[in-house]
Amino acid sequence: MGEKVEADGVDPSGRQQYRRKLQRCLEGLGRLLEEKRFDRPKNLMGLEIELNLAGADGMPRMMNAEVLGRIGSGDFQTELGMFNLEVNIVPHRLGGRVFDRLAEELRTGLGYAHRKAAEVDAGIVMIGILPTLARRDLVPANFSSADRYMLLNDQMCAARGEDFALDIEGVERLTCTSGSIAPEAACTSVQLHLQVTPARFADVWNAAQAITPVQVALGANSPFLFGKELWRESRPPLFLQATDVRPPEFRTQGVRPRTWFGERWVDSAYDLFEENLRYFPPLLPLCDEEDPLQVLDDGGVPRLRELALHNGTVYRWNRPVYDVTDGVPHLRVENRVLPAGPTVTDVIANTAFYYGLVRALADAPRPVWKRLPFEAAARNFDAACRYGIEAELEWPRQGRAGGVARLSAVQLVRDELLPLAAAGLDAWGIEPADRDHYLGVIEGRCRRRTNGASWQVDTYHRAREAGLEREAALAVTTRRYIELMALGDPVHSWPVGIPAHASARLR
Repeated sequence: MGEKVEADGVDPSGRQQYRRKLQRCLEGLGRLLEEKRFDRPKNLMGLEIELNLAGADGMPRMMNAEVLGRIGSGDFQTELGMFNLEVNIVPHRLGGRVFDRLAEELRTGLGYAHRKAAEVDAGIVMIGILPTLARRDLVPANFSSADRYMLLNDQMCAARGEDFALDIEGVERLTCTSGSIAPEAACTSVQLHLQVTPARFADVWNAAQAITPVQVALGANSPFLFGKELWRESRPPLFLQATDVRPPEFRTQGVRPRTWFGERWVDSAYDLFEENLRYFPPLLPLCDEEDPLQVLDDGGVPRLRELALHNGTVYRWNRPVYDVTDGVPHLRVENRVLPAGPTVTDVIANTAFYYGLVRALADAPRPVWKRLPFEAAARNFDAACRYGIEAELEWPRQGRAGGVARLSAVQLVRDELLPLAAAGLDAWGIEPADRDHYLGVIEGRCRRRTNGASWQVDTYHRAREAGLEREAALAVTTRRYIELMALGDPVHSWPVGIPAHASARLR
């Protein structure tokens, strides 16, 4: 959330005051929208990647403070777990060779961070969930030192009133409980930002929601948790359950979870912020001194800090963002569904596909969200998380006949969505060489039906067939992943399995 809060900063008696302040912030947002005070479009995109720290043995390293101290750059920050980091790339204007520039910046930054981490026997790993994480790793003792993490944990545990229950049934079934939100730290993601005007916000958000399942199907990279093979992208069910402050009675009553795909297409950014206040009790009722309506009356621009802080505790896969830069407010759509990794090339290919496709669908004369029921989009999301690149998805039929067809994610991408993404990148002014290179990576994944999750699963089972026990197979799979990640070739070109000499050493 980026908020500098103190661990003892919550006063229960201030919750009513905080709710009133949230309502004033929402009213202030409404006034800003009515008065058309927002920044003009600049075609700006942003990128954040959450990372794991692991040693040469593939096991997690709880030392982000030491690594950050050695990196010495504000581009790298803590995340919830001591084995997590986050890297933030400065905003770029969409156009030209922006994706090649992003790839080079990421390779340079991550390479430097990896070298610094190696000084303390650690390394940088881009992966959705580190396969070698154990339950003993995900405990409050391994929270990062920033006060806001323990504060958030305390508030969520108090709201829950009992242990968090994890029950994920995939290829295998995982059932366990946790006395904290620490399991959330297992999830590391890529977050893509796009600045939009208020008039364009709903179209971009709805387009992003429609394609979120496709992003997951193509980019799944999190098939293991606590030694179990679960969903091809296990982060969404894990994140939902690890942050679910609803006791069973509230779930039965239909109370919304804080990790949420949503339940409808929207007409404006205001709809989402208003939903936040209507459905979700505050977790961090910390009031700022600013009076947003008085600031507006005086001709200024309010920061709406309470609204932003509350928004940061509702974990939508496509989140609205209100921010102020140089005294001018703007809106962003933050796409949060992709797992980290496997390589820089894969991350940038996912990025190019997203920005191209969201532009094409937002510009389309017959919007997909007018032809696809929201319930179908939600079912698509579940199917993509469960089955990854082998998922079947519902999508509007082309032509006048209308209706919804069910087809494989691979067929949908190759036949319909890749051409749309290419047209969208052209509309952004992306150079053809950039467009063709990175969309070619997406096509290669479809052609070989391979992504990070399928590679991990296939390699793990090869290791088991070679005689390795479960933990050893997960460890050797992780080490091989790290080796190939460092080489940088996209994951669909990786050889499956463990070199014979590597598996022989572990028998």
